[in-house]
Amino acid sequence: MGEVYARRLIDANFPVTGFDIDPARRERLAEIGGRPVQSIAELARPARCIIIAVFSTDQVEDVVENQLLPALGDGLGKIVLCMSTCDPDRVAALARQVIPRGIRYLDVPVSGTSDQVRRGDGVALIGGDAATVDEVKDILDALFARRFHIGDVGDGGRAKLAVNLILGLNRLALAEGLVFAERLGLDPATFLEVARGSASYSQVMETKGPKMVRGDFSPEGRVRQTLKDVRLMLDQAAAAGQKLSMLEVHAEVLEACVRAGEADLDNSSIIQEVRRRVKN
Repeated sequence: MGEVYARRLIDANFPVTGFDIDPARRERLAEIGGRPVQSIAELARPARCIIIAVFSTDQVEDVVENQLLPALGDGLGKIVLCMSTCDPDRVAALARQVIPRGIRYLDVPVSGTSDQVRRGDGVALIGGDAATVDEVKDILDALFARRFHIGDVGDGGRAKLAVNLILGLNRLALAEGLVFAERLGLDPATFLEVARGSASYSQVMETKGPKMVRGDFSPEGRVRQTLKDVRLMLDQAAAAGQKLSMLEVHAEVLEACVRAGEADLDNSSIIQEVRRRVKN
């Protein structure tokens, strides 16, 4: 997703400097018109706005606490946009730590696959100070078609987890429906068109249905990423005293995919686990 953000900003004529621990990704940034550097500190000092796009909450905390804070000192009014899907309570705690240091922190997880964001169809879910959001309006406009300012830091992540809960269950329902139709002797590609035109329609039928039918599991949202998010949802639900029965089933299906060696496939590959579940 980091490359997608970089390309959209470059296409909108923003100068983009970037760092990745993978040298190949730094080379890729140079190929698309960005300027790769050798450390986070090197990009942070001159930057107006710093975008974080990493895998996990642990990685976000490491970037901010161990790399940005030592490099920036008092922060100098820098704006950090954290676009990773994280534990919202830990993100809120991190913001409380850095804001007194002169760093303005926005929680900006994104709804949409990498392909949707690439096409300009991504949606930003924002938590943080409204005046800071307005200050980076030009960057947000370049990255996303739509955005919602949800509330305080952490609230963007809370909204993202709830959105992803619904999205993931739609994806699992579609996979099960396609396999059910297939078992009944229907052609899955033909049935997908029927489903698209029916009352059961969801956007997942556009983004994931063709991948399920073709067996094209090239990753846009990996199984392991989805499972990471689902575990965050279950942790948040446990803390709130809410049982999420259908999400527990989704987690079990994703865990089975990981055991089958499919962790780095697209999350549409859950259809393979549904097919493996044959009644004896």
